[in-house]
Amino acid sequence: MIDQEKYKDLGRPPVGNLTDFVVGADKNKPLDIEVAVNERGRVVVFHNLPFRNDVSWFEFDLGTNRLDFILDDGDVRNAGLPLGKDVAKYMQNAHQIQMVLLDDQGEAKEGNYVPLIIHKT
Repeated sequence: MIDQEKYKDLGRPPVGNLTDFVVGADKNKPLDIEVAVNERGRVVVFHNLPFRNDVSWFEFDLGTNRLDFILDDGDVRNAGLPLGKDVAKYMQNAHQIQMVLLDDQGEAKEGNYVPLIIHKT
């Protein structure tokens, strides 16, 4: 589960609940999502539970530093994930995000690339 207190300590707004978008989230197995980015703009989203529907694309807003998951379920659903400015400055160079589903031991189980759209508000 994403630690809401950690986000408050970093001066970011709390993250919305993404558990409605994944399979198997409960109090014994919370959803965990981590975003990693390097200086060249390569972005990886690690997650421990599969999404109910495929992620069609991501949107990142350079003004608000929010990463949104746009799901492929016939209805556009946004779940904003705020990122720190130190991470966000490298996002502007990215064109896609690699999603990696982790197993219970934290090892990569499967992965795919998803397009990224950058916005400036």
